[in-house]
Amino acid sequence: MTTVTLPTVPPPPKSRAGTGRLLPLPGRYTVAPGRSLAELTAWYGPLPTRRRRVRLAGASLDVSGPRSDTDTQTLLTEAERPRFRFDFDDRRGLKAALTAEEVHESDGRLQLSGDLDLNDVAFPVLLRLRVVERADDRLLVVGTARLPYRLLRRATGFRLPWRVPATRLRLLVAAEFA
Repeated sequence: MTTVTLPTVPPPPKSRAGTGRLLPLPGRYTVAPGRSLAELTAWYGPLPTRRRRVRLAGASLDVSGPRSDTDTQTLLTEAERPRFRFDFDDRRGLKAALTAEEVHESDGRLQLSGDLDLNDVAFPVLLRLRVVERADDRLLVVGTARLPYRLLRRATGFRLPWRVPATRLRLLVAAEFA
């Protein structure tokens, strides 16, 4: 019986932003045209009744820097308030903006609490984002938000066609901030 010694693989180099961070370095990041996807799905119980792509007119991420060098030890400090903004502009009458200033980390995911501005009415939304890839100057995320259709319709006046029954809507967003 012979023993074989396998070569060891060195660990990848550590990021300058620190370990465990889900956000890129401080700065302003936008989504290039063609590097995003937004989809709106109507659900009636367990069945999807309509699915369509929605044009993401623009998306931005603002990450502010820490106030001092001692703040870099924590993950998300008070000075590091990231701000996400997604602008939806569909030819079929959907013009909305999702703005989130409150971001929480949990289990390697970002939870964005914000408002969906639709017909000049702010509707509260919780968008859960999974960080697919992160670098010091880039962030690739995929996430969903579930919206109760009846409450959304009452609050904002947003309506689906009468032939499309729905109890809830799912908004899917995939974007690469660079």
